[in-house]
Amino acid sequence: QVQVVESGGGLVQAGGSLRLSCTASGSIAPFNTMGWYRHFPDKQRELVASITSGGSENYADSVKGRFTIYRDNAKNTVDLQMNSLKPEDTAIYYCNARLSWGSPYWGQGTLVAVSS
Repeated sequence: QVQVVESGGGLVQAGGSLRLSCTASGSIAPFNTMGWYRHFPDKQRELVASITSGGSENYADSVKGRFTIYRDNAKNTVDLQMNSLKPEDTAIYYCNARLSWGSPYWGQGTLVAVSS
């Protein structure tokens, strides 16, 4: 069965950087899109960044120019490099992996906390 595991969250001061990593495993078929979402208290989960197997990237407007997504298709990994972090980036970040069919797979989430 498919498993998605994240790592790399933590506490950082405003202006600092963090890198989140995610590995998806257990699928014979290749993952189509992989990406990162975040969840703020009392709000719906929102897309942060995603990348297709062909390398097409998509970013939320709020993170453009600060965050960069990287993917290794051979290893089924996706990383999110977060620079110039702001207190409003504080959230639980979830990795997401999608096949060409069915529901997406989610990791357990990792907390990113940015202090002012």
